[in-house]
Amino acid sequence: MFGQSKAFSGFSVDDLDRARQFYGDTLGLQVEDTGDADMRMLTIKLGSGASVFVYPKDNHTPASFTILNFPVDDIDAAVDELAKRGVSFERYAEFEHDAKGIVKAPGGPAIAWFTDPAGNVLAVLKE
Repeated sequence: MFGQSKAFSGFSVDDLDRARQFYGDTLGLQVEDTGDADMRMLTIKLGSGASVFVYPKDNHTPASFTILNFPVDDIDAAVDELAKRGVSFERYAEFEHDAKGIVKAPGGPAIAWFTDPAGNVLAVLKE
């Protein structure tokens, strides 16, 4: 039924201007203002060609799960660059992290989690 649908994902934030700055300036993604005067929204263009819809929500609750994953060739370099840009990395008790906040568990990809200004969880991981 939806095999040919151009599906897309979306998530909420509590401040569109902060989200635009973070996703555009800090992460370097293409971010476009969409919607109208009554309901301003953002569209984030991903390197895969997919788009993500971002909308404001007054009673926003941050996603406690990873909403976007960014695969990279060199996770150490990506984490270093994000840290230079002011990004802090999350540390979860159930995982062993290295000094940079990267989890390098056997059987899984090297991964580091961080949050956007609205508290939504994102990840950078070794492709």
